[in-house]
Amino acid sequence: MTDTPAHAAATAWPALTLAQATAALTAPGSPFEVVETTIEGRPQKIWKNAPPTLMHSFMAGRQWGGRTFIVYGDERVSFEAFARATLALAADLKARGVKKGDRVAVAMRNVPEWPVAFFATTLLGAISTPLNAWWSGEELAYGLKDSGSTVAIVDGERLERIAPHLPELTGLTDLLVCRGREASGDPRVRTLESVIGASETWADLPAGEMPGVPLDPEDAAAIFYTSGTTGAPKGALGTHRNAGCGAVAGLYSYVRAFVRRGEAPPTPDPSVVKVGLVSIPFFHTTGCNALLLPALVTGQTLVCQRRFDAAEALMLI
Repeated sequence: MTDTPAHAAATAWPALTLAQATAALTAPGSPFEVVETTIEGRPQKIWKNAPPTLMHSFMAGRQWGGRTFIVYGDERVSFEAFARATLALAADLKARGVKKGDRVAVAMRNVPEWPVAFFATTLLGAISTPLNAWWSGEELAYGLKDSGSTVAIVDGERLERIAPHLPELTGLTDLLVCRGREASGDPRVRTLESVIGASETWADLPAGEMPGVPLDPEDAAAIFYTSGTTGAPKGALGTHRNAGCGAVAGLYSYVRAFVRRGEAPPTPDPSVVKVGLVSIPFFHTTGCNALLLPALVTGQTLVCQRRFDAAEALMLI
């Protein structure tokens, strides 16, 4: 007999400490290599291989072509169809004077038009401003005024909430609505479908051209509104580098879990399509930077619900 426990031969947990795993994964030559750079006069550590701008993330996503990117009910949107709709909207906004630094708000459910609006804006160097789709009309009006948004891209439900406040939103020059009707009497309102069509037709749009706007990693890219503060929500400004680093951080955490267990991370297989159920709003930084962006870059399919429903979620899973 031996007094050695039955599990003694098993690898102890953790096989590596957090510090050891971090050192191994961020070493020179690693996909998660960390280097130091100077940002606004201060030394900062960054992911060396993170997409430097959202334009790079967009271009990486287009390589997945006809693979399904977004599932919404019976709708299926491929990576290429998404790219074509995005470039069509970007061209329209550019023609209407949207330029680098302008704020463009987006307020809608997790519908296929959400990422189109987000990327059409950021490819122009404008600042996408996702607003909480659960806000009341008064709160949405506050976000539009506080952010200085000149353009808003919303769904029909958000338009209904905003409509009573349109007279006071004098800074808004253009209001595009999807999945709803134009608000009569306000010349600023037009349908998003008049620009890009319905999602099932996006694959038939022209291939489009990149806007050609020079982008820098430190350029402002998005304003996400906080929810955990006293008083009114505060807009938190993020850069293109911020978005790219957020996308890599999620993948890094996934790989680090394997390393800490003493296991080799699975070898990526581009032919295997990963499918994820979206349970977080895109208007939240987690839903956008930690879910939407990594899925775009790595070719994952995202399944969206109109609203979270546990029974439906179980069926989808």
